[in-house]
Amino acid sequence: MTSDVLVLLGGGYTPLYLAPQAGVSESPFRRLCRRFGADVVVSEFVSADGICRGNERSLGYLRFAEEERPIGVQIFGSDPAMMADAAAYVHEAFGPDFIDINFGCPVKKVVKRNGGSGCLKDLDLVARIIRSVADATTMPTTVKIRSGFDESSRDPARIGQVCEDAGARAITLHPRTRADMYSGVARWDEIRALKQAVRIPVIGNGDIRKGEDAARMREATGCDGIMVARGSHGDPWIFTQARAALDGKEVPPDPGVEERFRICLEHAENAVAFGGDPEKAAREFRKHLGWYTKGLRGGKGLRQKLFEVTSIAQMRELLGQYLEREAAAESEVWEPLAAQAVLC
Repeated sequence: MTSDVLVLLGGGYTPLYLAPQAGVSESPFRRLCRRFGADVVVSEFVSADGICRGNERSLGYLRFAEEERPIGVQIFGSDPAMMADAAAYVHEAFGPDFIDINFGCPVKKVVKRNGGSGCLKDLDLVARIIRSVADATTMPTTVKIRSGFDESSRDPARIGQVCEDAGARAITLHPRTRADMYSGVARWDEIRALKQAVRIPVIGNGDIRKGEDAARMREATGCDGIMVARGSHGDPWIFTQARAALDGKEVPPDPGVEERFRICLEHAENAVAFGGDPEKAAREFRKHLGWYTKGLRGGKGLRQKLFEVTSIAQMRELLGQYLEREAAAESEVWEPLAAQAVLC
């Protein structure tokens, strides 16, 4: 199964990846995105230290269903030996299709321990981590990077070459620095420069907000794959739209409000079933409720109520009430218009 990921990246087909995102790319969402057309999914990033200590929460992030394959588990840390031990454990205990190393997370609590994008301050450390992980498992080792730690160290082509020489089999670039966080515009030209600098497959990431963006990125960069992160929030159908755009087909419209709510509730039910504690899972799902209701008429008021829910039943009731109010409002608009048409 592991070879499938590299085979996908090696031909004319452009695979779509769901990005590893803390608190977002959990198993229920990964399964949903696979159904809508994501070719590959990656776990939330998991601390190598937590894995090696047998931390219950860390190990919980490693669970996945067979229907999610091909799937990668992403780990982070700054100790090469610990990263190797974590990778070996993940391989033996869970058997994903590849191990991905996080050199991109810009979050302060990760960076202050030299994890995530903090590693980019020391490319020798980056190389040692990759070699250690690659030597510890027979699964492909891939990496996710940013363009540098800050503007003075911005050199994604050089970082990519270091990763390739150390044993990375594929590389994902989010072309912002750690200092950029998520501000400004992702520099897609740096994805193209990286693609020209290395021989291994390059996956582009950054500013894929709608299906058409995927086709634009491939055209602009020549990347081998495309990873979608924030554009998937409350919008798993972006993968269907991106595939259509990449294949030169008409991009389907967003689903209507009723269908959007149906997908949302299905996602919520799976999240609660996966989470174990129904009330805790419902609370943690509130962020998804905010994303699924973005852009709706009267959405702010709806979200204020949704952010207080503690059960699926409450979600279903509030979303149902919204649909009823919207249907009534539409009726009030159309009835006078119909009467006008008769008078004419």
